[in-house]
Amino acid sequence: MDFGKISKPELEKTDLSLKPDNIFNEKVLKNTLKAPIIKVGCPVWSVKEWNGKIYPNNAKTPDLLRLYSHQFNTIELNVTHYQIPSDEVINRWLDETTEDFTFCTKFPQVISHDKLLLNAEDLTDEFCRQILKLDHKLGLPFLQLAPYFTPKQLPILEKYLNQLPIKLKIAVEFRNEDWFSNTTVWQETLAMLNEMGHATVITDVAGRRDVVHQSLSVSKAFIRWIGNEHPSDYQRIDEWVQRIKGWLEEGLQELWLFVHINENINSPEMATYWIQQLNEHCELNIKAPRFQPKVEQMSLF
Repeated sequence: MDFGKISKPELEKTDLSLKPDNIFNEKVLKNTLKAPIIKVGCPVWSVKEWNGKIYPNNAKTPDLLRLYSHQFNTIELNVTHYQIPSDEVINRWLDETTEDFTFCTKFPQVISHDKLLLNAEDLTDEFCRQILKLDHKLGLPFLQLAPYFTPKQLPILEKYLNQLPIKLKIAVEFRNEDWFSNTTVWQETLAMLNEMGHATVITDVAGRRDVVHQSLSVSKAFIRWIGNEHPSDYQRIDEWVQRIKGWLEEGLQELWLFVHINENINSPEMATYWIQQLNEHCELNIKAPRFQPKVEQMSLF
């Protein structure tokens, strides 16, 4: 993931601490007895370096999704950013994954980046129709807005979201700096998403600290965390775990967490550290990946 990527010298000078929570969070986090949904995964399932790590040494490409679904309970599905899945693909995904597995499908870039949400009704209908066929295995889909999609286009976003199927709730990722530089506009945006039942995406990346906005529009946290293969990764995770602990205590109902790190070779290790810390500090019972015996975990940097 190149968005917000910076050099190691720049990293050493960057404040990676989390911002305070947006005041809007108080509106959406309300104590409840309902057990939260906790999902942790990676952005890919096909990484050859995972053979002999979390996959058998001789694992073949056709088997990798099945193997992945036994290690994680969700996937950030970026392949749908480039192609709307066919019935054949949908059925294969359903057949090859465990019963509790979920796919967080990314909206096609032709809709979000090329058409900028305009005149995209037919494509959107097709995309929504297909992903809804995932049924109970459909997680929280997400719409990544183009970096040149600005607050001036908020009415376009609102109109687009209003055209989605009522039962389809998504998360929206904002990338243009202007969304966060104007507090009034950002609060209005959160209120609009809240009214429709849609979440925000929080992207924690070193080179764009504005997108780590700590703003929840509904009681769902969708976090895309990008590591740097640097000792500070562990400090960042530790701080996040305490923030999530507070959100859970205040009534967070869903956590969708996706662990990116460079070429994702070491994503399983970092995801394992995330899970270990969440289980310990938040009294959760998330299943961690099972590594092949020869792999020494947590000895990355």
